[in-house]
Amino acid sequence: MNRTVIGAALGECVHVAGVLSFLRLAQEAGWRTVFLGPATPAAAVVAAAEREGAELVGVSYRLTAETGERLLGEFAEAADELRQRGVRFVFGGTPPVAERARALGFFERVYDGSEPPAALLSYLRGQEPQAEGEAVYPQELVARIRWKAPYPLLRHHFGQPTLAATIAGVERIAASGALDVVSLGTDQDAQEHFFHPERQDRGRTGAGGVPVRSAEDYRQLYAATRCGNYPLMRTYTGTDDLMRLAELYVETIHIAWPAVPILWFNDMDGRGPWPLDDSIRQHLALIRWYATRGIPVEVNEPHHWGLRDAHDAVCVASAYLSAHIARACGVRDYVAALMFNSPPLLSDRMDLAKVLAMLDMAEDLASPGFRVWRQTRTGLLSYPQDDRAARAHLAASVYLQMAVQPDIVHVVAHSEAHHAATADEVIEACVMAQRAIENALNGQPDMTVDSDVQARRRELREDGMRIVTAIRQLGKQVAGDPLLDAATLAEAVRLGLLDAPHLAGSRYARGAVVTGVDERGACVALEPGVGRPLAEAERLARLL
Repeated sequence: MNRTVIGAALGECVHVAGVLSFLRLAQEAGWRTVFLGPATPAAAVVAAAEREGAELVGVSYRLTAETGERLLGEFAEAADELRQRGVRFVFGGTPPVAERARALGFFERVYDGSEPPAALLSYLRGQEPQAEGEAVYPQELVARIRWKAPYPLLRHHFGQPTLAATIAGVERIAASGALDVVSLGTDQDAQEHFFHPERQDRGRTGAGGVPVRSAEDYRQLYAATRCGNYPLMRTYTGTDDLMRLAELYVETIHIAWPAVPILWFNDMDGRGPWPLDDSIRQHLALIRWYATRGIPVEVNEPHHWGLRDAHDAVCVASAYLSAHIARACGVRDYVAALMFNSPPLLSDRMDLAKVLAMLDMAEDLASPGFRVWRQTRTGLLSYPQDDRAARAHLAASVYLQMAVQPDIVHVVAHSEAHHAATADEVIEACVMAQRAIENALNGQPDMTVDSDVQARRRELREDGMRIVTAIRQLGKQVAGDPLLDAATLAEAVRLGLLDAPHLAGSRYARGAVVTGVDERGACVALEPGVGRPLAEAERLARLL
């Protein structure tokens, strides 16, 4: 039989929302729960604890602090015999009443509403540290996801223009307990020229992130996470010396998982030094390297297409390619990257349909040896500069993301359209995201069953697989799997099977596709010079 916890609002207090929330979390943690209701006399709580054989008693009071102090003193006196017999007591209330409750020294835990639900859930699961400062927070991605469920992990990029400011900010973020994964944002020289000081440009030091220049710098940054809720750390894959960087990341920051592209971060997009074909080969080798070490891998291919205004079918096809390649390279735990609001003008209906189709592509490949973990995020380019509007957009986007039940929510701060988030802004953004998540978990309607969403989802699955089939046909002479062949994938880009308007002028890509948002709010390919939607089957037939 499950352990029993009872909950009640004491005295004349009729506010029971907090008590019921506490009991819902207790059920999630495996407890048998008994709700005694509002305005419950102390003697009735004690009697119920005896009758039900309770191991834990949760009481609340949300009225005047002075009255609450007297009432809690009387309750502690009435229940002291139970406490001496091993029954545990917790209190929840407003901050002024909670302060008085702490002073009594009777309650094992006192909560004032400022704590994240995950902290209370950890307590109810018996996962809290047994000694102050002890790190009991799981330090591997999959274990951390399971430990925090049903709440998703929160991840956020962070990197300031100086090492000292970034270290101080990481420590402040960790101490707040607001974030589960610090994604370290490094500057371009750290990504491309870390092992080549002679190629570094002092004039752009700190541009785009923290100027990490040594292994010791990374160790200091990781050490800053060793407080609060001991967040995991990860960072950019880099654009040159990929294997050497991977070894460095594993050794210094214990990288939780990398995000590896397939077709990006090279000479095609100006983000790295390598030609497209060579870059593809290196990225596939890097995925295999991480896979052999049992480290989860994210292939962040789809949203790079979306950020460049590719139509939805290309994003869905790239979601299949990403999962297929990861599985073929031996990845056991795959992080599916699901970016919403990209491009920004998508309607919520069509945005959700697109992400569901992308998720289908990955999860159709799932097996006991290939587990798919869902990671959602808000598209950076969708943020307005007005701070008030940006805050609303953050909350609305995260609430929509919860429709696909993510394991990780990559929070993008409300400030990012204006400037890279400070530590305080990261914490603030995570608090807003957490509230939207809590609202969703408390009874969000199922938006995925909408008929328009489902119709578009089916349409995108079909169109995405048309592109994948065309790429396979393109590489039919390849001895092995065409989807793992760098030359075939590069040719798919050159021909325009995978294409985006932002690639116009590229010497590697066709860059000729015209896209736009139709009356449904879906991003589609358009007939050049005409503007009518162009069916994917017709688009591919013309290219081939």
